[in-house]
Order: sequence, then C-alpha cells, then structure tokens
Amino acid sequence: MNDAAPAAVTSRSSRMVEFLLSLRLDQLPQDVIREARIRLLDGLGCGLYGAVMPWGKIIADVVYDEGSSGAATIYAHAKPVAPARAALVNGTATHGIELDDIAPGAHVHPGAVVIPAALATAEQHNASGERLLLGLIAGYEAMARVGRAIGEAGWGFHITGVAGPIGAAVASGVTQGLPFDQVMRAVGITCSNAAGIKSFTQGSGGMIKRMHAGRAAESGVLACALARKGFTAPLAALDGRFGLLEVFGGDQARPEALDRNLGKEYVVSRVWTKVFPCCGVLHTTAQALDALRVEHKFQPADIKSVRVGTNKRAIALNGAVAPKETMAAQYSMPFTAAVALTRDPRDPRHYATEALDDNVVCDLARRVELYPDPEMEALYPRYATRAEVKLKDGRTVETKLLDAHGTPADPCTEDEAREKFRCLAEAAVSRDAIAEVLSIVERIDKLDSVRKLSQALRAGART
Repeated sequence: MNDAAPAAVTSRSSRMVEFLLSLRLDQLPQDVIREARIRLLDGLGCGLYGAVMPWGKIIADVVYDEGSSGAATIYAHAKPVAPARAALVNGTATHGIELDDIAPGAHVHPGAVVIPAALATAEQHNASGERLLLGLIAGYEAMARVGRAIGEAGWGFHITGVAGPIGAAVASGVTQGLPFDQVMRAVGITCSNAAGIKSFTQGSGGMIKRMHAGRAAESGVLACALARKGFTAPLAALDGRFGLLEVFGGDQARPEALDRNLGKEYVVSRVWTKVFPCCGVLHTTAQALDALRVEHKFQPADIKSVRVGTNKRAIALNGAVAPKETMAAQYSMPFTAAVALTRDPRDPRHYATEALDDNVVCDLARRVELYPDPEMEALYPRYATRAEVKLKDGRTVETKLLDAHGTPADPCTEDEAREKFRCLAEAAVSRDAIAEVLSIVERIDKLDSVRKLSQALRAGART
C-alpha cells in the first residue's frame, strides 16, 4: 500500500508553512536580514563555547564513536558527520551555556535548534548563504509560533524540546528547497517526536536540558530526509485532532498564533540576545545587582542582607540556594544574585563546576531572600525584579529593573553581538578562525556556498 500522496489540507499550520516556503530574501526588509545575520553569529558563538563543555564533548565523542560520516560540521571539530547527527551535537552545544537566544512570549530557544538544523542541511546540499538565511528566518518563525500556540498549559514540558522539532523541520525544508507537501509531512513526523520535560529544574542531571535542543534539531533534519524519500505522517499532526497543540496545550492552546499576522513582523527581529549565562528569568536580577555593586563599590564582606522581589513562578522554580552542578546554578536566583554581587555575572566560567563551592558566593547566596512582589507579579511574563542590598555600615541601596539588557525592550547593539561572539568563540577556535567567521557572516547572504563557513568553523579548532 502506498499512502504517500498528500491529502488536501487547509489549516492554520498549512497556511503558516505555505507562507514560510514563499519567503524570498529580496522581498524581506533589510532589518530582518540584518537581524538574521546577528542571530546566526550569536548561535555560532554559543555553539563554539558549548563544544568544549563536558556535555558538548560527550555527545560529539558518542557520534564519532558511532562512525558517523557525511558532509556536516561539528563545531570546532575537523571531521564532518551525517547532517542529523551534526544537528544533534551542535544543538546540544549551543544550548549548553544558557546564552542562546530566546523568543519572548514563546518560551523557546530558537537559535539552539534552528541554526544547527539549517546549517547541517545547507552543508549537505551545498546551499548558498541566502538559502541558509531563509531557512533560519523561517525556522525561527515556525518554532516561536508553535511555542506561542501551545500556550501556558505545558507547564512541565520544556517547550524548546516540544516546538523545536517543527522549527527545525521548517528550517531544513526551506534551506534545501523542499516542496510544500514534503515539508508538511516533515512537520507531521516531528510532531510525534516532540519531547522534553523540566525535571532538570529539580537540581540534578542538568546535561539532559542541553540535549533537548540537540534532539529537536536532529529531529527536524531527519524528518525532512524521511519526507523527501516518501515517508508519511498526518498532515494535521500539529493543529488537528490529537495533534501536538491539543496534546501539549489542551484548553489553553492558541492555534490562531500559527498564522496570525504572517509577514507583518518577523520573529528574528524581536529576539532576546542573552547577556548573562543563566536562565532568562534571572537576568534582571543579575543586571540589577551587578549595577548596584558597580555603582556603590561595596565588597562582599560589606553586605548584611539581600532581598529580591520577583514573581511567584521564579520563586518556585529558581529558589535553590546551594546548587551542586552547573545547570542547577544557572537556574538558581540566590546563586546568580551572589555571583552578581561579587564578580562579573556575564562570565560563564562563574557557573563552572569548580566555581560552585566558592565560599564567598555560597555564603552570600544563603543570605539572599526571595519574596513575591505584587508589582513584579503583575508584570509577568516580563521577568521584572526589585533588588535591595543592606550594608553593614547602615546604608540600604536598591533598584528596580523591568527588562534586562538584550531583550527587545533594551536590545544589544551589533557591536555587542560581535564582541559576545569573539569572547565565546575564543574558547574553541583560533583568532584567525574567529575573524574569518565574522567576515563570512557579515556577507552570508552573498555567499555562493555555505561550505566556506563550515571550513572556518573547523579551522584552528582547540578541541
């Protein structure tokens, strides 16, 4: 029996996919193209740093141990592998230091999923830089729209792992130029592979959180490869009966988010570039306390007590005082507050395993009091913070911050994005390779083959 012929379909998901397949770079606003280049650079920087982290090394070793071969690059490694496996490794690495971007309102990290999927596909098919950018723009759009459509019901699910496979499938499909029916099949395939639970928030086993993005990227690339060969899945798997939105979103699903205002505004233009290597919920706290420390020039020994007013969800999920591993520390508001009060909270090394036993930070974290602030609660889902530091000399310094730097309300500049890339990439590749990647990304839409970027990502690897 052959069930490969597509059935007629008219749905919100099909309208979204049809629109994303119709995108043309010469018809997009220049600011969208510019932001897409910044997204690419940001994702590559995060991925290069993550490639030399323990979880990045483990997953790369496993893929190489399998004997995987192909045309796709593992960041900061010389030997290419199969596209889906490269997406797995690079997605895990990119999501590996809590510095990858966020789509506000969607609760997803698109860069860690979409960029590895699009790049691996582009390498396999020797696609142009233009096709890579189109895949990136389309993938961000799809992933964020699915995240918003799921709504707030998926409380125990990690939405990056749930919405990510769809974004990766769209990114891969657009990058290689698949027709509509095959991309719809790929979306259907990924809907059955959507997964990711938030058990990592309970303080141990945090490496798995990194892999949620990697598995999502891998799923999208594999789904497109299967659909290209004729593999089938329900066309209504996203927004139909027993589809992903119904199963994960329930009564709070908002399917209208899939196709509302398509083309009016693009997700890549409204993305949060993370400045601090911790959960986004904690960024205003880190920034506010860092600013107090710098302005008032107090030392850790001068601090009597610290109070942080935030929303109830942050207290419930991010209140751990004594984290024992990196992931837990990056989710801990008391620990992050203590880091910001003692050193530069932008440096991911302050969350490394060997830094978690620092006596000064640990002692201060125990003295951080979290409390539900009515104003901050009312502002949710903005992650606003009120911070107060009482000093032993009798002074009390305080501040309030509604939006962190890097969010759409206070975006990073292009120069800041380039500097972030340099700082992260130098952990994994040579300075010459860093300069080459910067140059290539700046003109990526004019590049005839994305493999030139791949060569730069492999060059001068420190791994």
